[in-house]
Amino acid sequence: MLTFNKKYFFLFVLLFFLEISIALFVRDRFIRPYAGDFLVIMLLYCFVKSFLQISVGRAVLLVLLFSYLVEILQYIKIVRILNVERNAVWATVLGTQFEWWDIFAYTAGVGAILIIETYRKSILRGRS
Repeated sequence: MLTFNKKYFFLFVLLFFLEISIALFVRDRFIRPYAGDFLVIMLLYCFVKSFLQISVGRAVLLVLLFSYLVEILQYIKIVRILNVERNAVWATVLGTQFEWWDIFAYTAGVGAILIIETYRKSILRGRS
């Protein structure tokens, strides 16, 4: 079940730096809050697929459930409960505000992954 997939890890690193760049340099009302959430799903998916040899469906489900859990923790104000609201790192990682649009962005990210992986597999089948 454990593996190391260089392609997924490369994509993870690329998406990680893109997410860091968005967090540090983008101050808008669309890219940072929504495109960032959309991309973080892909980042997490690539991380999971870098180290676990599991199906696309299982990886997507794992990432989506984790993302929903983080959003639920935001709903119950976990940063306040843990008293880390003034810690910029924890506040950024956990998030501080529940948003239904974040749930939509996560779900759209999963949809994009499923489309990309289906397309990628159909191309690979065509080469055989």
